[in-house]
Amino acid sequence: MADDHSPVLDFFTPRAAGWDRRFPDDGPAYGAAIGLLGLRPGDAVLDAGCGTGRALPVLRAAVGPRGTVLGVDLTPAMLEEAARAGRGANGMLLRADVARLPLRDGALDAVFGAGLISHLAHPEADTAELARVVRPGGVLALFHPIGRAALAARHGRTLTDDDLRAEPRLRALLAGSGWRLDSYTDEDDRFLALAVRRP
Repeated sequence: MADDHSPVLDFFTPRAAGWDRRFPDDGPAYGAAIGLLGLRPGDAVLDAGCGTGRALPVLRAAVGPRGTVLGVDLTPAMLEEAARAGRGANGMLLRADVARLPLRDGALDAVFGAGLISHLAHPEADTAELARVVRPGGVLALFHPIGRAALAARHGRTLTDDDLRAEPRLRALLAGSGWRLDSYTDEDDRFLALAVRRP
């Protein structure tokens, strides 16, 4: 299984220290996306692939002091940056693989995944694992602060229909792993897919 993790670790480890400086203006986009999760005080939420924990303060504000906020990431250097930035005060930081979460079935009300989907080694199995830990009716938000076309351009790639985040492909992927895609937004300044955990 370590081989599955190598591309993720190879990509994020050298970028961790400067990650927040590279994207200083993403905060409002994160806030707007989290606002659409429908979180209530006392809810339990997971930031899957939390990176440097930029979403944790907004998630904490949404669920309040009695809520539960978990930030899970595979890359130790990213979690170290999150701790250095003080974001561990907003939630528990945990090194774990989203393919094998140390959580009981139905423990969560929601999962937030920023930039997550394109880094999953086994997208079908991994989104099924996210479904396992969310109660029926709970929500999954797959987010990116820029849309598919802008991201492809940033990386010098051509946008194709076989992109995992293309609506038909994502809808089928989620349907096969316990989710129902409820809304899909792909604009220059935001990608946001919201799905509901099926009973």
